[in-house]
Amino acid sequence: MLSSQTSTLSNMDVDVAIIGAGPSGAIAASLLRQQGHKVVVVEKQQFPRFSIGESLLPCCMQFIEQAGMLDAVNQAGFQFKNGAAFRHQGRYTTFDFTDKFTPGPGTTFQVQRGQFDKLLADTAISQGVDIRFGHQVDSVDISAEPTLQITNEQGQHYQINAKFIVDASGFGRVLPRLLNLERPSNLPSRSAIFTHIEDNISDSEFDRNKILISVHPEHKDIWYWLIPFSNNRCSIGVVGEPHLLAHLSGSLEQQLLAIIAEEPDLKRLLVNAKVVQPCATLQGYSANVTTLATHKFALLGNAGEFLDPVFSSGVTIAMQSAAMACATLDKQLKGETVDWQADYAEPLMLGVNTFRTYVQAWYDGRFQDVIFYQQANNNIKQMICSILAGYAWDTKNPFVKESERRLNTIVELCRELDVA
Repeated sequence: MLSSQTSTLSNMDVDVAIIGAGPSGAIAASLLRQQGHKVVVVEKQQFPRFSIGESLLPCCMQFIEQAGMLDAVNQAGFQFKNGAAFRHQGRYTTFDFTDKFTPGPGTTFQVQRGQFDKLLADTAISQGVDIRFGHQVDSVDISAEPTLQITNEQGQHYQINAKFIVDASGFGRVLPRLLNLERPSNLPSRSAIFTHIEDNISDSEFDRNKILISVHPEHKDIWYWLIPFSNNRCSIGVVGEPHLLAHLSGSLEQQLLAIIAEEPDLKRLLVNAKVVQPCATLQGYSANVTTLATHKFALLGNAGEFLDPVFSSGVTIAMQSAAMACATLDKQLKGETVDWQADYAEPLMLGVNTFRTYVQAWYDGRFQDVIFYQQANNNIKQMICSILAGYAWDTKNPFVKESERRLNTIVELCRELDVA
C-alpha cells in the first residue's frame, strides 16, 4: 500500500484550470463559472496570507461587481478610499477620484490583502467554485491538451486535464517559469522595503481616505507609500533603485525607519508609530514575458507583467486581465474562433502601456512636475485623475489614447508657466 507521501489522488477533467486564488484567480473563476464552465483553482498557499498591493483603485469595483462579490466587499469593514495624496518638500496635492473624466466607480477601499484575498476566494467558493488550497503545480504539459501535475500538502499526487490553463499566480509566475516564457523587463531594477505599523497618527489633517505618496526630499526617484487601514494601522513602504538605498544598514526594520526619517513630513506624521509586522523586501520586481496568451493558456496580472507599485496598478491590471481573458475564453470554449493576440493581449497592453508611460515619467520627474503643479487646468486634472483611478483603458481620454505626447505637452506647459 502506498504511503501518504507517495499516494495518488484521482485525476480530474475540467474546462479550465486556474493557478492561484488571489484576486485575479478568484475573479476569473467566478466569471467562468457564471458562464457555465467547469473550473478548478489550484493555490499553493493557505489563506489568509500576507501580500502587498493593498490600495485598490476604483476601476477594480466594476470587476468585483461582475463577479458577484460587491456586497461581501462592501460589508467587510475595509478602509474607504476616495483618492490619492502626494507630498514633496512641503508641497501637498490631492486627487479626488469622484471628480474624474471617465464614468464608473469613483471610490474603493484600502485593504489588508490577507483578509481581502480570503474574502474573494471564500465568496467564489460560496458560488460553487472548487478552490484547492495547499496544492502545488509541479509541471505543465501543453504539447497536446493541457495537463498539470499537482502535489498537495500531504504529498499526494494527481493530474488535472484541462481544455485551458489560466495563470493567476502573481509573483509566483508559474507558467512563465515552467514554459520558459520569462523576458527581462525594460524598467530599471528597483527594491521595496515595507511593513505594517500601528500608526497612532494624531494629525487631524491627515486624510485616511487616501493613499499618501511622499517623495524623498533629495532623490525624486525614491518614494514612500502610506496606506491607512480601518484598524489604526497602515502599510508603509519605500521604493528606490538599489544604489539609492545602499547607504542604509542594519536590519530591514532599521533600514526602513532610517529612510523614513529622511523625509521630515513623514517622520513627523509617524512619530508615535510602532512596527507590528516583520519588515520584508521585494527586489527586482518588474517582470515581462514573451507571450501573454495562446489557445492553450493565458497569463493574468503579475504572472504576465508587473510594472511598479507607484500608482497601485497591480490589482487593477490583474482584475482587468481576468475579465478580458474570461470573455475571450468563453468564446473559445463555445467553439468560436478567437485570436488571443488581437482579442486579449493587445487590448490588455493598451492599459498596461498607459500605466507604463506614467510610471516612467514619475521616475524621470516629468509626471511629478504635473502632479505637483498648483495651477492645474481642471479638465486636464480630471483626465489624469481617471488614470490614477485605474481607467487606463478608456481611449476617449486623450491622456490614454496619446499618453506620451499628451504628457509631454502638459509637462512643457507646466514648466513654462512655472518659469513665467
